[in-house]
Amino acid sequence: MNNNNDNQLVFRLCCIALVVTSMTFAIRAGILGQLGQQFGLSDSELGWVNAMAFLGFPIATMLGGAIYNAIGAKKLLVLAFACHFAGLALTISADGFWGLLVSTFLIGFANGSVEAGCNPLIAEMYHKNTTTMLNRFHVWFPGGIVIGALASNAMTASGFNWQWQVALILVPTLIYGAMLLKANFPEFDRASHSTTHNLRHLVSPLYLFLVVCMTLTATTELGTQQWIERILGASGASPMVILALITGLMAIGRYFAGPIVHRFNPTGVLLGSAVCATAGVFLLSQAQGPWVYVAAVLFALGVTYFWPTMLGCAAEYTPKTGALGMSLLGGAGMFAVSLWNPVIGSWIDSARSDALAANLSSSESELAAGQAVLEKLLVFPTILIVAFLALYLIINKNKRADKATQTI
Repeated sequence: MNNNNDNQLVFRLCCIALVVTSMTFAIRAGILGQLGQQFGLSDSELGWVNAMAFLGFPIATMLGGAIYNAIGAKKLLVLAFACHFAGLALTISADGFWGLLVSTFLIGFANGSVEAGCNPLIAEMYHKNTTTMLNRFHVWFPGGIVIGALASNAMTASGFNWQWQVALILVPTLIYGAMLLKANFPEFDRASHSTTHNLRHLVSPLYLFLVVCMTLTATTELGTQQWIERILGASGASPMVILALITGLMAIGRYFAGPIVHRFNPTGVLLGSAVCATAGVFLLSQAQGPWVYVAAVLFALGVTYFWPTMLGCAAEYTPKTGALGMSLLGGAGMFAVSLWNPVIGSWIDSARSDALAANLSSSESELAAGQAVLEKLLVFPTILIVAFLALYLIINKNKRADKATQTI
């Protein structure tokens, strides 16, 4: 087993790889308009480009989860680096719709490989404080989005084209690639890590319930954020500043997640998150000007704990699903977002057409379209309130029953 210094280096490597992952999300959200203009793409076509990132992710997590026990985390991260580098280079040189589809898929596959390798690795390295370290790792998803969103906003304002913005992501990519050369990854007992053993426990009702909920939490969080520039571009607020505000608050919240999760337990945190997310999406669909920032804060409070707490629930309540269970759970979330991205794009096109048909001006049509789409997205967190309330009641009932059994 590695010493603490080795583990700290590996942990930092994982965090930088996650920064790359999140910067691809943020900068892609910031350049969608430029891509559509340069290549003459509709929002539906941009939806398919977005979908490739969210499709590549679950394919990688499912494959990575299945082979993690056999090849280890380091080889998965080497694969992630190769796909990140190739995907970014191909994006910069893309000449149209099909080039963007292929390159974006490669980036999504790289992002999924990072999740498949890092989540179980961190859980293994820090088995005594897994929840705390997973939350600290996932700080860098919103943290990287803040970096990417602010960079995209600044570079766009300074006249840099979208190719330069994509090229910026190569910097942290090369950094974690160099770190891979000298990082000493821990070795774990292969006998206690069996994919076959994990497979047998994937069909439990609780795990399948978590998978369904993960599709809804991921779509609420990422489906909204990925289209922030197109949805809120005419709201009177800066979409990239809103994205940076949301993800900045998420980073702070995740860093201090430990006491909150301990106080309310994971299911209580998820229930409260669903309530806040629902209120936030509703207010975003109504607000204009400065009030958009207020609504964004509430939305951020709602989605902050969704992703890491869902993984924490899998680790705590279905531990025998192991690395495969964690990877498949994340993959299910991203796969759902890949399916919904083209739908969200078509919603924007349809709502804009309806607004223009009602003789609204171009800017008024963009605002009306964004608000109409947010009203449709509201259904996802609303369903989650009911689902997490049921989960909260069931888990707490089981805990009381276990305590009663222990006292007999």
